[in-house]
Amino acid sequence: MRTLIVLRHAKAASVPGLVDWERPLTDQGEQDAKRAGEEIRAAGLVPDVVLCSPAARTRRTAELAFPGVEVSYEQDIYEAYPDELLELLRRADPEAGTVALCGHNPGVHELALGLAGGDYGFRPGSFAAIAVEPPWEQLSPGEGRLINRWAPDKER
Repeated sequence: MRTLIVLRHAKAASVPGLVDWERPLTDQGEQDAKRAGEEIRAAGLVPDVVLCSPAARTRRTAELAFPGVEVSYEQDIYEAYPDELLELLRRADPEAGTVALCGHNPGVHELALGLAGGDYGFRPGSFAAIAVEPPWEQLSPGEGRLINRWAPDKER
């Protein structure tokens, strides 16, 4: 059994004149990314590798959520559709028991729903942990089971 952690980047700032690629996290986003990592670790999950979009907000989210874990920055995650993310996961190290993917909506949300079903939102900083039976290279929609999910407080 393998585990996939799908993490949406935390809340990013809208800065006039700054290209989307370079948008930083807000202060609240920084706190939420740290908290997501704490919740992931509290669930007993530690990724063997993190696949992350190279955009500034995803890079920072991954740094805060997964300190000390190897991060592989993958250009293909930025603005990816769920089928493109699935193809990237199929190329994951076959020996990796737990893989985290840190990216953007709507792709990451649709990926999580496509793998494990469900009916839930995916606010910035949210994650879904999905158990998968087949090897990474054979991963297909509907082959996962949601084992944990978390989202930052809605009140903010």
